[in-house]
Amino acid sequence: MRAKTRKAIGAVIAVLFAYLLLAYFVIPEIWIFHDAERIDKVGDMVTTTAQGIPGDPINVGLVGSKEEAIRAFAAAGWDPADKITLRTSVDIGLSVVLDRPDLDAPVSPLFFEGRKQDLAFEKAVGKSADERNHVRFWLTNQYGPNNRPLWLGSASFDRGVGFSHDTGQVTHHIGPDLDAERNLIISDLLKAGQLLSSYEIDGIGATKEGRNGGGDPYFTDGRALVGVLRNQ
Repeated sequence: MRAKTRKAIGAVIAVLFAYLLLAYFVIPEIWIFHDAERIDKVGDMVTTTAQGIPGDPINVGLVGSKEEAIRAFAAAGWDPADKITLRTSVDIGLSVVLDRPDLDAPVSPLFFEGRKQDLAFEKAVGKSADERNHVRFWLTNQYGPNNRPLWLGSASFDRGVGFSHDTGQVTHHIGPDLDAERNLIISDLLKAGQLLSSYEIDGIGATKEGRNGGGDPYFTDGRALVGVLRNQ
């Protein structure tokens, strides 16, 4: 019995190792080679995965300090996302499997201008982290009104955990209407009295055939909505 058990465990480990090798190393490289022409056409206002695959587009922004952004989202009922660690990864997995809350569950890293997000916030939908509103922000070297720091962000709705359509990696699938998520964030900040004003900037341009790093389709009017935070 012990020999059979060891053999079964060994087989499971081998299958897991093969899956990780294929999904996280081999298939992404094949995908990038196959879609090289599409990747070359992606503009500056699109994030990428760690493997360089185009991710979610930039569709929202903030003007203000880091501290003002954190306070504003707290006032609007959004929680800061934890960093990815073994503990937080286990917690979000249990949240999905057991359908229990994880209000500060981590978000996967996306890259913009060569680095991963500086801030991330989320707003739970339902009981678990399976569905949630979420946004990532990157501090840019640009400035908004009154020479205050400009943050650019990517907002989308996580509609459930699954496997990437392109690579097979475990991921959250996003809802297709990115403009609705962008508008929700600005609306929540306005309702909480955290914005002085808002304005639009050019994003990726309108598209009905977008696709993110998980292979999920999306559509957008291609604009980014920027909120100017109140000075606290």
